[in-house]
Amino acid sequence: QVQLVESGGGLVQAGGSLRLSCTASGRTFSMSTMGWFRQATGKEREYVAGISWSGASPYYTDSVKGRFTISRDNAKNTVYLQMNSLKPEDTAVYYCAAALPGRAITTTQNNSWGQGTQVTVSS
Repeated sequence: QVQLVESGGGLVQAGGSLRLSCTASGRTFSMSTMGWFRQATGKEREYVAGISWSGASPYYTDSVKGRFTISRDNAKNTVYLQMNSLKPEDTAVYYCAAALPGRAITTTQNNSWGQGTQVTVSS
């Protein structure tokens, strides 16, 4: 099985930056899509960003385009989410996810999940 461990969350002022990291261990699937979801209090879980093994054509939800950048280092089995120009509405628990090979990450029941890391943006 795959274990995902996130780091990099914390408290930041509006306009600041954070970088989240997610490292996979165990039986990893290098060819699978990995990405980030978030869930704010009282809100639905939201697919924030995703990246294929190749790194081509990453996905971003509209609200983070131009501010967040997803990347991956396949040799380290690590995915990053660089978050710039953070806004209070970005406050949420951020969850790393890894899809099964050949499966869409949006088929969330098939994903491996990290435990979540809290991102709080204050003003």
